[in-house]
Formats: sequence, C-alpha cells, structure tokens
Amino acid sequence: MARVAMLFDAFRCTGCRGCQVACKQWNDLPAEVTHNTGSYQNPPRVSSDTWLLMQFREVEREDGGLTWAFRRYACMHCLEPACVSACPVGALYKTEEGPVLHHNNRCIGCRYCMLACPFEVPTFQWDKGLFEGPQIKKCDFCVDRLSAGMEPACVQTCPAGALMFGDRDELIAVAEARIQEHPERYVNHIYGKDEAGGTSLLYISPVPFQQLGMPKLGSAPIQKDAEDIMQKATPAVLVGMLVGLSGLYWVVKRRQEMMGKNGGSGTQGDREA
Repeated sequence: MARVAMLFDAFRCTGCRGCQVACKQWNDLPAEVTHNTGSYQNPPRVSSDTWLLMQFREVEREDGGLTWAFRRYACMHCLEPACVSACPVGALYKTEEGPVLHHNNRCIGCRYCMLACPFEVPTFQWDKGLFEGPQIKKCDFCVDRLSAGMEPACVQTCPAGALMFGDRDELIAVAEARIQEHPERYVNHIYGKDEAGGTSLLYISPVPFQQLGMPKLGSAPIQKDAEDIMQKATPAVLVGMLVGLSGLYWVVKRRQEMMGKNGGSGTQGDREA
C-alpha cells in the first residue's frame, strides 16, 4: 500500500480553524475552558483534548508591516518516529501506510515520547489521577476514516484547499510544482520532506519555517537520541516508580487500616481521644 501523507499550504490557509473544529467533532473531544492570551489562537496549546491546533503568528512583511501566518500544529507522523523508539512498552507504533498510532492498553504514562518528540506533540492526560490510568494522546491521522476509504476530517473540512491528502510522493510533486510556478509566494523548501528523516505531514509556506515555529532539524532521524534516552533513563525511572508506588501503597493501606479501627472515619478516633 502507498505511504500516505498530508500537505499543508500555509499560503492558502485563512486561519478559519475549520480543521480544528472538525478534529474535535470527529474524535468526540470536549471543548476547553480558556482565557484570552492576546491572540486569536485558542486554545493556547495542544492537549489531551486538543489534538490539532491552528497557531496564529504575526510576522513582519518586507515593507515593515505585519501579517498573519498560520501553522497546522499536530502530530507529524514521522517516517522514523522518535516517540516509537523511546516508548519502553511498545505503546506507540508506526504503520506501513504512514500513521503513528497508540495502544492505549499498553501505555504506562512514562511520558518518554514527550521528551523524544522534536515537535513537542504528544500530550498527557494531566487531569486524570494516578489510578485512573492517564495516557498519552495525539492525532491519529483519522485512521478509522482511512480504513473506510475517507480522508481525514480536517482535510475534508478545509474550505480554502490548504490541506491535501494522498500518496506522499505525489504530494511532494504537487508541492514542488506550486513552488516552481509561484516562487514569489513560497519559500523554496518543503518542510518535512527530509527533516528528521522525513514526515507524513508536509509544509509549504510564504514565510521562513522558523517564523511558523517549526524547529530547525537536519535530515538524520531522531531515533538514536530517543533510544539513548530509553536505555539510560528507563532503569532508574522504573526503580523510582516502584519505590514511589510502594510508598504510596503503604500510605493508602495504613490509612484504610486506621479508618477501619476508628469506625470508618480517618478523624473520628482523634476527636474521641
């Protein structure tokens, strides 16, 4: 099967956030309570409830004025994903077709993938307690829609034609043709074609990619660094987790025993004494 990808054309994007809404609607993600931070961007960052975020950037034009530039911020679905290499339990995996997916039942919440990702995409369910099984969440490329022969929800929704979905090699050809046809519109580079070994989310832009907040990366995959993190840090972290959980278990168990002796209340015995 062909390796699929998505092309984001920042020149065509109007910042309507239709893709962001479509992502939430299709994946049944709740709205977030936010506060005005002085920008039209909302929410301020990706989270376990916001897998796709349109970032608003004010950039300076050649004439000294300001203009908007937009970035589609979500999982890049790297060809050689560092998050997969860093995960010690195999909760993250790369499919042959392109998407990087997540086994919820395997995730132990270690957050190594968050450290390994050069794009700072994976997010953690910080609002869940330890015993609720908090997990990592991120864009899954609408893999359920792909299996049904449909495009990702964000692509289907975009009214400006800023998003395209299809074979990765074909999208690279489309991007190259647009840059060649309109060199005055675009930076002469396709971001994601080679960065970090290549990604399944490709960008073309009218402004330098650093102005969109994209990290400057070489063509070498980040996997080696991720594997080093896992191999060196995992033993110490696991020992620490075991010690911490053992201590927590003792505290909870001791509290339950005291409550049982005091008739079900942790403070009743103190009051009666």
